[in-house]
Amino acid sequence: MYIVKGALSTVLTLALVFALTSCGGEDRATEKETTSGSEEGANAQEVRAAAEKAMKDNHLKAVLVRVTQDGEEVATVALGESMTGVPATEEMHFRNGAVAFSYLGTVLLQLVDEGVVELDDTIDEWLPDLPASDRITLRMLANSTSGYADYVPIDSFEDALKKNPFRAWTNEELIKIGTDEPLLYEPGTNWNYAHTNFVILGEALTAIIGTPLDELIRERIVEPLGMGGTQSHQTAEIPEPVLHAYSLERGTYEESTFWNPSWSTAEGAVMVTDIRDLATSARAIGTGELVSSESHEEQIGPSVVGLGVPTDTCPKSVCVEQRPTAHFGVGTVVLGGWVLQNPEFYGYGAVQAYLPSEDLAIATAATLDEEAEDGTNGGMLVFEEIASVLAPDHPPKP
Repeated sequence: MYIVKGALSTVLTLALVFALTSCGGEDRATEKETTSGSEEGANAQEVRAAAEKAMKDNHLKAVLVRVTQDGEEVATVALGESMTGVPATEEMHFRNGAVAFSYLGTVLLQLVDEGVVELDDTIDEWLPDLPASDRITLRMLANSTSGYADYVPIDSFEDALKKNPFRAWTNEELIKIGTDEPLLYEPGTNWNYAHTNFVILGEALTAIIGTPLDELIRERIVEPLGMGGTQSHQTAEIPEPVLHAYSLERGTYEESTFWNPSWSTAEGAVMVTDIRDLATSARAIGTGELVSSESHEEQIGPSVVGLGVPTDTCPKSVCVEQRPTAHFGVGTVVLGGWVLQNPEFYGYGAVQAYLPSEDLAIATAATLDEEAEDGTNGGMLVFEEIASVLAPDHPPKP
């Protein structure tokens, strides 16, 4: 599977491994766990049981889950604690990280549908000062085939982030770190995951329309989908109520909720959400609700399959093989038939996933307790457990 790793230890690289109501009048909130859902039935019961199993097996402090099918709620589950003595609830907000990449890809495809740009337009029209801008296209940024290096694993950046996780980073700083490195390959000829691409794509979208990126995402994604719990916040702010996070990335178990996320993607695309909105987003991106059918084919299509070939300048750990069963799309990941994104950073792990063949959406978020393994994406582990129960014929693996 594609897993976005923890930022301060293994530096957010991409690896390919390709409701139920309370019983008997009991107040479940006092047990630090709640569940809501459709009629008490097998699916709601199974969702809860799977979430509980994943939580126990992987030392998770809190788990939030929402599952819908055919657009209807199957179950919404909240387990564990946000902070000691403070139960996790389904209303809590958390960071959605790379989920925003799917929004950047969607905005780009909307502009293609409107005839404003073409996917194969080179970016020199808007960003002429960037290296190889006359050879790198909007498509290459969105499907990660530009050849730009990822700034996150660069030693100087990782060291700076570890020393001061509260630092505010600018697009200019992040792009410079990534583009000061030589291209890993001729643009369009290989594949590597790079946050650099999406910071640059955010800059390009703003330049094309002349509108700040947070406004573009709000007007074109958040408001049309009615996602009232989803907002852009370039600072470390998270609106109340907050799902608190904890990290082992600096060698000790510490609160990481308000470490500054400004480095994680383009300004305006640094976002928070809640579990209901994440499930809404999963289905909207997975169905292509916001773009044309032609653009949705691009969004989830296998155009990069066959790329990800190791070379002298791009080792196997960086140029990761793209397969029919596990490949990148336009800001999305397609894994075993699921259309998803699975961010992990600062102790938060989450998944938005949609299985088109079953019209099944699964959204998860999880935080870690002190016994969790460093680099664990709890959200992905919860998703895999639930998917194995609800869609056993479609394991989210290559």
